[in-house]
Order: sequence, then C-alpha cells, then structure tokens
Amino acid sequence: MTWIKWFDDVGLEDIAEVGGKNASLGELRRHLTGAGVRVPDGFAVTADAYNAFIADNDLADPILEVIEGWDRDRVDDLHQRASAIRSLITGGLFSPSLIAEIRDAYAKLCAAGGSDSLPVAVRSSATAEDLPTASFAGQMETYLMVRGEAAVLDRVCAAFASLFTARAINYREDLGFDHLGVAVSVGVQQMVRSDLASSGVIFTLDPESGHRDFVVVTSSWGLGENVVQGTVGPDEFYVHRPTLAEGFRPIVRKTVGTKELRMVFSEGTVANEPSSAADRARFSLEDDEVLRLAEWSVAIERHYSIERGRDTPMDIEWAKDGVTGDLYIVQARPETVHSQKTGPTFHRFRLDEDGSVLTTGIAIGNRIAAGRPRIIADPGEMARFRDGEVLVTTSTDPDWEPIMARAAAIVTERGGRTSHAAIVSRELGVPAVVGTGDACSAIPEDGEVTVSCADAGAGTVYAGSLRFSAIEIDPSKLDRPRTKILLNTGDPARALSLSRLPVDGVGLARMEFILAGAIGVHPLALTRYDELLPDVQNRVDEITAGYEDRTMFFVDRLAQGIGTIAAAFYPRPVTLRLSDLKSNEYSALIGGVQFEPVEENPMLGWRGASRYYHADYREGFELELEAVKRVRTVFGLTNLKLMIPFCRTIEEAKRVLDVMADNGLRRGEDGLEVWVMAELPSNVLDADRFAQLFDGFSIGSNDLTQLVLGVDRDSELVAPLFDERNHAVKRACVMLLEAAARNGRPVGICGQAPSDYPEFAAFLVDRGIDSLSLSSDAVVETMAIVTKIERARAR
Repeated sequence: MTWIKWFDDVGLEDIAEVGGKNASLGELRRHLTGAGVRVPDGFAVTADAYNAFIADNDLADPILEVIEGWDRDRVDDLHQRASAIRSLITGGLFSPSLIAEIRDAYAKLCAAGGSDSLPVAVRSSATAEDLPTASFAGQMETYLMVRGEAAVLDRVCAAFASLFTARAINYREDLGFDHLGVAVSVGVQQMVRSDLASSGVIFTLDPESGHRDFVVVTSSWGLGENVVQGTVGPDEFYVHRPTLAEGFRPIVRKTVGTKELRMVFSEGTVANEPSSAADRARFSLEDDEVLRLAEWSVAIERHYSIERGRDTPMDIEWAKDGVTGDLYIVQARPETVHSQKTGPTFHRFRLDEDGSVLTTGIAIGNRIAAGRPRIIADPGEMARFRDGEVLVTTSTDPDWEPIMARAAAIVTERGGRTSHAAIVSRELGVPAVVGTGDACSAIPEDGEVTVSCADAGAGTVYAGSLRFSAIEIDPSKLDRPRTKILLNTGDPARALSLSRLPVDGVGLARMEFILAGAIGVHPLALTRYDELLPDVQNRVDEITAGYEDRTMFFVDRLAQGIGTIAAAFYPRPVTLRLSDLKSNEYSALIGGVQFEPVEENPMLGWRGASRYYHADYREGFELELEAVKRVRTVFGLTNLKLMIPFCRTIEEAKRVLDVMADNGLRRGEDGLEVWVMAELPSNVLDADRFAQLFDGFSIGSNDLTQLVLGVDRDSELVAPLFDERNHAVKRACVMLLEAAARNGRPVGICGQAPSDYPEFAAFLVDRGIDSLSLSSDAVVETMAIVTKIERARAR
C-alpha cells in the first residue's frame, strides 16, 4: 500500500486521504502555479497511514478509555488526559513499509532542493480540517526547520500525536466530532526561510466587519507563528479589491505594527528574539509585495469559489524566503466566521453611560460586554477562570480555547486583527480588545469592567459595569426613500463597519478628523521645516521617522484616511469636505503656533476657501490636493467628490478652482465633481452664480444658522437663540433650493440639524431636497420619517 501522496497529485477531492491542509496545498500547486502563485513542494503522509499506525499499535480502545470520564469543568483534567494519549501514540512504532516510504520521499525532496539534508516543515493536516464551518486552525502541531531522515520520522509521529492536544480534544467536543472519526495526515514541505525575512496572514475580506471589497495582509519579521498566535502586533495593509482588479495600486491603509519579537532558528530550535528598534519602525513588506500577495489571494479565492460553487472568502498564510527573496503561500483555508453568516441582519451596540477608561486597543467584534476581570498569565492557571468573566492576558494561543468560549470578553496586551485571540473571538461571537500593551497592569481584578468594541476601530475597557443597548437592523426590510440618505463621517477606522448601513454614500467626509487624529502636524511645519524651533523640529522628526521627504508623511497619512473611507463605500459617492480648521485649531497642531495668526473670532476669520489660495497657506493646501489626487489616480477611487467650505464670494471660488486645476484636479476631468458648502448668506443670495461654478450645494446648517441669526454658537450667553428651525433659516434654505432648481443643480444638507430634529428633515424633504446626510445613529429613524413624508406627498 502507498502511504505517501505528493502535493502535485492531490486536491480538494482528497481531504479524506490527506486532510484539509495538504489537500489545499495540492490544489494550489495543481491549479494556481500557472497564475504565478508560488507554493513550496512537498508530500503528505496519508490518513490511511495514521489509521494503520493506530491499528498496528492497538491504540483505539486505550485512547477512548482515557477520554471517558473527562470532567469538562476541570481544565487540568483535560490536559492530563491529553498528555497521556499523546504518550501512548509517541510510544508506538512505524511499520517498515511506512518508514521506507517516508525516507524515499524525503530523499526525493532533498534532491529537488539541492541538499542532502533539506530543511522542511512538518505540519498536521486533519481530515476534518479547513472545512467551511470549522477551521481547526492551530489545533495541532507544526514543526519547523526539521533536517534529516531521523528527525522527519520523529516529527511525523509527534504530528500524529498532536491530534490529541487538549485544545484539539476540546474543539472536537464543542463541534460534535468523533475523536476516532477524525484522522490526521502529515505534510512534509520544503522550508521557506522566513526567519530571515517576514511572514504573516491574509484575509480576502475585512476580518472585522466582513467587508468583501478588501484584502487584508498582515506581516511581521521572522516565522509566522508570532502573527498567528498574536504574540506581536503585525504590520497591516488594506488593499481595495475592485480597483486592484482595474490595475490600480490601492493600498488604502498601511499601519506599522509593534513587531516586538522576531521568531528565528537558534542552535537548532525555534526561538523568539527582540526586534531591533529600526525593524520595529519600518514595514516588513514592500508595497509591490503586498499587491502581489493580494492578487494571489484574490486568485485563490476565485478558484475556491468556483470549486465549491459558492462565495468562499479565504484565510491564507504566506512567507517570504530571506535567501531568495521569493514570496510563497504556505496555507490556504476557507474563512469560517463571516462566510457562515446568513442574511443581512446586523446589530448596533451603544454605550448608554460614560465611564473611566482603563485601557484601549484594537476592537474585535463590534459588541459590548461586562464582567469581572480575571488576569491569567499562563495556561496553567486556567483553573482559576470562571464562566462569564473577562479574560485578561498577554496573548492567547490554541491552548487557551477551553476558557475563551466561556469568557464574556477577552483583553490581550499583544496581537493584531489576525491574531489567535482575534480570530477565535470572532468565531465565538465574544468581543475582544487586543494589542492594549498594558492590560494586565491597567485592569484590576476587583470589581467589574465593561469591554466596548462598539466603535469598530478602537476597543475600550472601562471601569465598572456600564449600561449599554443593542438594536438589530435588517437593511433588506427597510423602505428606501427617493430622497438620498447619506452619512456624515470622518473616521476611517469606522468606515468599513459604517458602510453596512443602508445609505447611498457619504455626504460629508470631514478632512479635519484625519488631519488632527492621524497626522497631528501643521502642514507648513513640513514644508517650512527649516524655520521651526529646534524642539519643534525634534517632535516633527519623531513623528515623520522613516520619511526622507517629510511632506510625504502628510500626503501618505491623508491619502490613506481619505482612501479608506472612499474604498469602504465604493462605488457609492463619497464627498470630501476639504480642510475647514480655524486658526486656533490649526495652532493646536504641532508647529502650528508659528504659522497661525491670533484672531479675536476665528469662526469668522481665516478658514476654509480663504486659506487655499493665500500665499501664507497655499503650499499646505497643495499637500491636501496631492493626497486627493493619489486617492483618485493611484487608488482608482473616482467615487470621491470634493466640497469647498466657507467660500464667501464668486471671485474666491474661481481662485480656489484655479489652484485645484494647477495641481491636477480640474473640475469635470475624470468625472471629478466639485461642490460648495452653502453655509453663508452670500451662498444663498448669489446661488445662481455659484451654480455656474460648482456641481452641487450642501447646506451647512450650523454655520448658516449662526450667520443668518448673527449668533456666535460658541458663546454661552446667546447660545439659546441658536436654532436651525427658525423661520429665517428655513427661508434661506428654501431660497437656495429654488435657485438650485433653476440651474439644474442638486442640493443636500450635511449639517447636524436633520439628525437632531426630525421635523427639520421633514421640512426639507417636503421642499424637494435631493439628499440628507446624517450621523450614523440617525440613519434608520430618519429613513422611516422620509419614506412616510414621500408617501404622503404621493397621495
């Protein structure tokens, strides 16, 4: 009998014989090498070999005897029984025929690799592994850098035994698998020397929101185990799939991870060593490599979807060989969380009270939970954990899974979106905050905490049990009005989650949020660096480390923030309001004091359009335009529109449009639309002429109300007079709507009033406004109001 199958001879139809992992590697080698996808060569020791080994050594009954009587409430009992079973297996003997076939196959692999003792990876591959409903990822063992016949034979036996790790036994019990009905094949694959380069994980969707238009690539230095287990915070790259397919280079988000450790080979064993400061500060993959991996991943998903006859998002592991510089795919399996969701229903969680923040990190799960925190430093302490507690630890691996399913929430100090803690938390539906850096010291065990992932990008742990609420939304059951419902947002971290709302696009993407949050440096502090004081130069140097041209830091960060929002809603339109910070707000940015005037009333001073063409700021505006141009021409996101704020006169409008055209953004070219904010009385009174220069109007109800009523909304003394529902304000809106209609220009509103006052939204809809742009919490309710109004008008 043949106990060996080469990867080139197996595929998905052979899972029962070689397990999910090996079948997938064979499928990739057989069908995707023609598309340029590299997969290291290797062979599988079949499941039949495992079954014969169990039978030859009479191990079936002893294994079941050990499992029987397992006390599921005692984690230590499971570990003891698992260890006993593994000892039974590793004490068994291979048949002479199996030994001969493994030796012959390894010799052939060595000959192909040009070495007498080729290093290989020995990986377990269960026959129930990598199914669409159960990944079994990390349940069994992998052995790296194995050299020589004796070592290969020893590790194959150990891989057989790893079918009975505590975590694997527990997982099979949870999913209802028969312990002896699941067999294990073992893959022996040529080693990729990623210890000398980098490696990581890829998802062909956003693992957090399930957004299908992204490939998410994570990467860290050294072997990939650190990324999989969440031991490090990896670099993260978001690639937009639709425009990637059109030939663009849409890496819309890049985040440098902490990459604290690097897993390498040291004196014949795998070991973690601290990463250097320089390596932590730089990306572990080049952009070209990210794009190549993204293209391979899309090709892999396409192939799996065709083979399975259904959409099959993928979870892929990759590695870069530090000797040759080549990239390889080393594992591919169906993603098992979002692919199992049925229907469009989603939940919106909301905290209903404030609390004291203990720590923050990356949010996993879009949920909120509360419970007593339990700090567990090591899996050996898991017996201390109680159902419903919040698990707090440094990082998790599959050994932790017996208690993860029992946790109300999970908080870790290390790890990213593709870490073990993140993946398992999603699968379990448990909110998690990962990569906090200080959870074990910042969270006390006495009392309770609330873990909130409701803001999608940022996860927060609060002291105490806070009140929260949740509503279920099924977009397919919502009536969609004729009036377009758009969204107000400026937070790239929430864009992918918010894009699931039943909106027609983004009516107001605020650039200021990105400027203040993701950049934090005044643009002129970058263009006029030599004029800065020495201490300010030091702060700028620290923030822009890694950039030879400091202005590119500004352009990169701004383009990624804008691009993430535009990509999340693509192909729906996204209207970006160009910068509208006031002089006092610009002064708060690093280096800003040196370049900003002191104004008595910044609200009415040097803001919006008046800055864009002015000699004292134009070069800063040109950096904004360079970022916008990159989003449209490099990322390919032509759904991005632009909007000019606080444009006082026709002459000013013309000057701004000229500056934009000089910088490669000419209205009308490549479908570029430029709108103007209608927030000044002059915009209303001169609307016919503004309509000749712009493609549409968006009412800024806050400033329009302020200036129609002459109310400084920052003054507590007159604040009670500020009301968008005032007759004069409503009359100004009607005048604008009438002028726009005369000139065939659409009108929307992006001010706060429709979100706060449903009756104001009703008034505008009744007067024929084209769109309402709302805060996220007002979308569903306002849609219902608008639909009711439109039906009444139709009668």
